[in-house]
Amino acid sequence: MAIYNLGSINADYFYQVPHLPGPGETLAATDVTRGLGGKGANMSVAAARAGAHAVHVGAVGADGAWAIQRLMEFGVDTRHVATLADTPMGQAVITVDAAGENSIVLLNGANHQIPQNIISAALSEASPGDTLLMQNETLNQVESANIAKKLGLYVAYAAAPFEAEAAKKVLPFLDFLILNEIEAAQLEEATKTKPEALGVTDVIITLGADGARWLHNGSARDFPAMPVTPVDTTGAGDTFTGYVLAARDRGLPMQQCIALAMRAGALMVTRQGTADVIPDLKDVDEARF
Repeated sequence: MAIYNLGSINADYFYQVPHLPGPGETLAATDVTRGLGGKGANMSVAAARAGAHAVHVGAVGADGAWAIQRLMEFGVDTRHVATLADTPMGQAVITVDAAGENSIVLLNGANHQIPQNIISAALSEASPGDTLLMQNETLNQVESANIAKKLGLYVAYAAAPFEAEAAKKVLPFLDFLILNEIEAAQLEEATKTKPEALGVTDVIITLGADGARWLHNGSARDFPAMPVTPVDTTGAGDTFTGYVLAARDRGLPMQQCIALAMRAGALMVTRQGTADVIPDLKDVDEARF
């Protein structure tokens, strides 16, 4: 089977700072690095490193050839990544403090100009039972989800960066929804419906240091977080999502999928960076918590 990921591709610029800047504050960074990122790219890399056939559907600018190469090096299928001549690739400016907390400024760039024919061509290759994964850093989610449902795909959605209206529009097509505790509260307020009553088969609410909660057919199960000291929380949720869906794609029960993803996310927060440092399955299996 395959995971088709309609997702963003960013150049991530990491600035190490003593604390996250407040309004009007100027800080001197102690270091800066560039890496591959974007919620979409992170999830594609995580899924590939977890053993899935991850097909990325997206776009970069003429400045993004290096990003496509990096995705390929991580085992991601990039045949459906377009290169747009007149648009810069997406960018993220990330400040990270000494405790590993971060703040992020995004430039959408090519992520908001993915050609429709690229999406259509990718989904035309999909088979029933494959997965379509989407986030909110690209456009055309509703149209893509509609096509995927008609083709018999399992439709998964990571509701971040959170936009209530975008989430509400895609809900009728979803089999899988993942969001954090704050996003879950915002979605409940927007829909006047509790997450377990949204009609989505599998809902996962990530709870940060408290782990995660899986909602399925009216039942709820909590999964505790692994005891680690975080270095950088950037990309941990994306790693978790990619691992859950890759494990499901291999036929594991959802309980085992989440347990594996909890380990992958915990290992990820001990590393500095995003897609470039997402752990592979061997790392996760051998990790000691």
